[in-house]
Amino acid sequence: MFQTFKEWFWMEKLWLPPVIKWSDLEDHDGLVFVKPSHLYMTIPYAFLLLIIRYFFEKFVATPLAKAFGIEKAVRKIRPNTILENFFKNSTRQPSHTDIYGLAKKCNLTERQVERWFRSRRNQEKPCRLKKFQEACWRFTFYLLITIAGIVFLHDKPWAYDLWEVWNGYPKQPLLPSQYWYYIMEMSFYWSLLFSLGSDVKRKDFLANVIHHLAAISLMSFSWCANYIRSGTLVMIVHDVADIWLESAKMFSYAGWKQTCNALFFIFSAVFFISRFIIFPFWILYCTLILPLHYLEPFFSYIFLNLQLMILQGLHLYWGYFILKMLNRCVFTKNIQDVRSDDEEEEEEEEEEDTKGKEIGCVKNGVGADRHLIPNGQHCH
Repeated sequence: MFQTFKEWFWMEKLWLPPVIKWSDLEDHDGLVFVKPSHLYMTIPYAFLLLIIRYFFEKFVATPLAKAFGIEKAVRKIRPNTILENFFKNSTRQPSHTDIYGLAKKCNLTERQVERWFRSRRNQEKPCRLKKFQEACWRFTFYLLITIAGIVFLHDKPWAYDLWEVWNGYPKQPLLPSQYWYYIMEMSFYWSLLFSLGSDVKRKDFLANVIHHLAAISLMSFSWCANYIRSGTLVMIVHDVADIWLESAKMFSYAGWKQTCNALFFIFSAVFFISRFIIFPFWILYCTLILPLHYLEPFFSYIFLNLQLMILQGLHLYWGYFILKMLNRCVFTKNIQDVRSDDEEEEEEEEEEDTKGKEIGCVKNGVGADRHLIPNGQHCH
């Protein structure tokens, strides 16, 4: 049964144009071609990256965070046995009736009870140091892999996939640089998927899961079907924008507001150019439109472009949030990540209000000094 399924799954008419056979992609004369078995190594390499990440965050990101003045803050609240028991055993989001009853029991005002529950919820949220560590790790990887991608791809033609084999071009063997570029990219996305449970949870958590799975699926499929050039171009187009986003988040956590804003504007420009111009009008055009001049659509062609269009849908999703942030920045001066935690922002505003009253200052609400990504939310 397994052998039958294997033969069906790897049918040439599903994966390859009619003129290509799997035998054409076997190693010969010292030339090495892609094999699905190559991808097995991405799993152990993903765990290796998680180990490297642990030591990087401990010995590089943490000292760097301290140099920026980012310490592991502990949110302190007044101990209250009644409220703590209600928080743990009943609900973290008490209703107005619950708040009224708890205020009577504890001899507190309803406002004080609301603030206690908000502070208690925020106490379990990840601290700024952890967010900085994650952003620093992603920034470092994206920077290094983008440099590697440029070095590997700068002197290569825009495409030499199986589409060109149909048009009479010779089949291209696998280069060592392509192998390592693919393996490291896939391993990194596996590591991101494995660490989702321990990383800071964003409001776009589901979109991130879909993005990671779509990226892994696309890279795996393009590798197995020998669409190497298309896969490498998709990867580098995505990585080049993420460098600026992660750097903006790092400076956001450090409190460098102007630098954060400048980097976010650069990220926005690179994002929209790379994912709304280069990706659809160059890459999608080469994979979706040009092949129709040479061949009839087949499963591999349809499946590859379906995944690319899913990615483009995610680009639209994140582009919407980026435009909302830019709109707040340019027109309202009320700059914040639209996916950040509202209650945490509210608590920070209340604390600023309290401090302002204590020193005799009057706060005029949130002004232009609020930085662009205060919670450094993820939208790559």
